[in-house]
Amino acid sequence: MSSVTSAHSVVEPSPASKRIAGAIVILYALITMIPLVWIFLTSIKSPPDSISYPPKIVFTPTLEGYCNLLTTRTRQTPEYIAALPAPSGTCDEVTRKRNMVIAGPSNFLPRFANSLVIAFGSTFLAVSLGTLAAYGFSRFRVPLADDLLFFILSTRMMPPIAVAIPIYLMYRELGLSDTAVGMILLYTAVNVSLAVWLLKGFIDEIPREYEEAAMIDGYTRLQAFWKVVLPQATTGIAATAIFCLIFAWNEYAFAALLTSGEAQTAPPFIPTIIGEGGQDWPAVAAGTTIFLIPILVFTILLRKQLLRGITFGAVRK
Repeated sequence: MSSVTSAHSVVEPSPASKRIAGAIVILYALITMIPLVWIFLTSIKSPPDSISYPPKIVFTPTLEGYCNLLTTRTRQTPEYIAALPAPSGTCDEVTRKRNMVIAGPSNFLPRFANSLVIAFGSTFLAVSLGTLAAYGFSRFRVPLADDLLFFILSTRMMPPIAVAIPIYLMYRELGLSDTAVGMILLYTAVNVSLAVWLLKGFIDEIPREYEEAAMIDGYTRLQAFWKVVLPQATTGIAATAIFCLIFAWNEYAFAALLTSGEAQTAPPFIPTIIGEGGQDWPAVAAGTTIFLIPILVFTILLRKQLLRGITFGAVRK
């Protein structure tokens, strides 16, 4: 009997279906952008406009929220303000309109700098250690490898509150509370499991023959890893770095529990911004807007690697 091989032809989507799919994607993107746009609009509103009901769509933009975020102010009498020299900048002018003067900088910029140091530092360590561990699991015979990989993954299954108190007590005894080093170590430990699992999928896709050919040419195992494997795994490393950075950048529970001053990051600081009449919503929105910028820029710069990594890295076998 002759065997008949049937070939399945690939059906191209029709122009109408492409337009519908494009419209759905655009609509979804616009819906997801609404909260971000609303936060930005709130950041350029005055305090009365930010809490008006119904919400104001048309309003006079002001930088008062950003000025309140970046400075501390004290209320003074109109006579005292009138005796002062001319305003030295936009924030000085905006503040005086409220019968207040700038007393000094706020704590936002130090908290923002802490977020940069802790998030990027822990991401670098997590991706570096995760790459080495993933390479070991992918290329060598590790005893009980499946059990070890499951144990590594299981650390991501626990809710933060389950380990918050033990970590707090341990950090207090070790003197790591309210320190950048302590937060970097903690976020690194949490992110390593994600990095190992993601990067192992990428490294598994790199043929072993590349390394074998390099070692035949005289490369050591370490040189082959550095000059052959790492360039091939760049896409996976970039995608993993984005996911690790997003977690470390947005983490709130551990930051609120373990930091209060020197090492406090922006997420627990921004909600505590208080104005004269309560929560200063324009300043909170201004802090949130500024806080979004680094992670947005980092993701845009690595967007091609992120898309390729999600499609071809950990998904494909």
